[in-house]
Amino acid sequence: MLYELHVISDGRMAPGALAELAAAVQPMVDYIHLREKSMPARELLAAVELILGAGVPPAKLVINDRIDVALAAGAGGIQLAWHSLPPVAARSIAPGLRLGCSVHSAEEAAQAGRQGADFCLYGHVFPTDCKPGLAARGLEQLAEAVRRSSVPLIALGGITPGNAGAVLAQGADGIAVMSGICGAKDPAAAARAYREAIHRASGQADVPGPAQALGKGGDQA
Repeated sequence: MLYELHVISDGRMAPGALAELAAAVQPMVDYIHLREKSMPARELLAAVELILGAGVPPAKLVINDRIDVALAAGAGGIQLAWHSLPPVAARSIAPGLRLGCSVHSAEEAAQAGRQGADFCLYGHVFPTDCKPGLAARGLEQLAEAVRRSSVPLIALGGITPGNAGAVLAQGADGIAVMSGICGAKDPAAAARAYREAIHRASGQADVPGPAQALGKGGDQA
């Protein structure tokens, strides 16, 4: 199986630094999520343009919540949060975008598929500084979410190269990483370590490029 690797921005970088990071890691990852909650639409669009100008393929870009920015920039996907439009409404506005839903339970994972999402991000699996004070859901709940989901499920939250194999063994279709890459001293080396970890979980002999380049992940807008 070819697993996906998603990297999620942490909202702490200036646009120029974010573009540099995206360009450095994009050869190793399938999708780059821009989760920049504090950026207004105009600034977010400018940041996306910097990233595209740095050589990141638009099909790899997933914009958090802002369908308008995703469409204006020609991004490949949109990540819907709990406060975003439901998938059916988002699909009517942007039929060509790959739609992801953020979910936090097995029931929400099941609903995401029924409502028309293409994939869901489930977390957080392990304790993480990104979610201080919130209990991790653990591998058992992850496995239940995978069983209930009718669409690919990407796990996130406290995932490291060392525990990625255990996560993927529960049936997840890939992993998503925020601080493990964005907070690393060498983001490209960190992304490579994650790619190698999920590659080992796939049982293949050589380390390939991103899974989407090998035909996984559906049609890209």
